[in-house]
Formats: sequence, structure tokens, C-alpha cells
Amino acid sequence: MRRLALLPLLLGFALAGCGSDDAADPAPIVSTVGSAPSPEVTQQPAALPDPCKLLPKADAEKLARTPLDPAVASEGSCTYTGPVTGPTAQVEIYVGDGAKKMLDIDRDLQHAFTPVTGAGDEAYLEDGAVFLRKGELWVAIRLVLLNDPAANRVPLETAARTVAGRL
Repeated sequence: MRRLALLPLLLGFALAGCGSDDAADPAPIVSTVGSAPSPEVTQQPAALPDPCKLLPKADAEKLARTPLDPAVASEGSCTYTGPVTGPTAQVEIYVGDGAKKMLDIDRDLQHAFTPVTGAGDEAYLEDGAVFLRKGELWVAIRLVLLNDPAANRVPLETAARTVAGRL
């Protein structure tokens, strides 16, 4: 029993010995000035277009065929949601590498795709989404409605062509 009473005291001493009040000096920063070759200048990627301008609210409402709340924008994406009073609806547009990654994931999951003509250099439609590429830039448009996905085919194709025309 006496040993158990001493255990917290010994543990406290052991932990106190682990710390130090002396502040260690940071390692000095050494820089050399000389004739080292300058790094090669690489071209920065072009700024991505604003997704909310590629698919403005009026076009998103046309796609969803219902009124939508104002856009919520974030880097590389823009989302319009239906009002809380309904109906359930959401339109999302993604621009850049994320859009291509979405397509790659859906391909890996073996989703069925249909080619879309007249929407950039290449475009593919699946239930609830369309993906298009113009030049090096990929765009994904996702539509969430509580209806038969076949009813969304023509509106998604139209939205893809509209967005491709703005790129």
C-alpha cells in the first residue's frame, strides 16, 4: 500500500525531469549568395473561370425547372439549392481537376455514359450529371431532383452546350 502512495510522487519527478527551462537556440539560417543557376520559371496555370458565371442562377433554374436559392460559391464550384419550402432540387457545377476526378470515379464505378455532341471537345452524360471538356478544362454539372433521371437528359445536355459556349 505504501508503494502505491509513492508511485504518483515518483511519476511526477520523472515527468518533471523530461522538460527543460532552457530555450534552445534555433539553428541559424545559412544562405549563400553566389552564381547558382536561377530556377527555371514555370508558367502558372490559368485562373479557372467562375463556375457561377458559367451557369448563372437563371440557367440553373432552367435546368432544374424550379426556383432555386442564390448561389453558394467556393473555389472551383458553385451550388444552387431549392428553397426549404420545396421542391427538393440542387444544381452543382464544378470546374477544373475536381470535375475530371468526378468523371474518373464514376467511370471506375462503371456508370453508364452517353456521348453528348456539340458541348466542347468531348462530353458525356450519365444519370444526374454531365461532364464536358473544352481544351484542357473539365466541367461537371450535377442535377439532383426527385424524378426519373431520363427526364433530365435534355436539360443537362442543353446546360452542357450553354456552358461550353461560355468557355
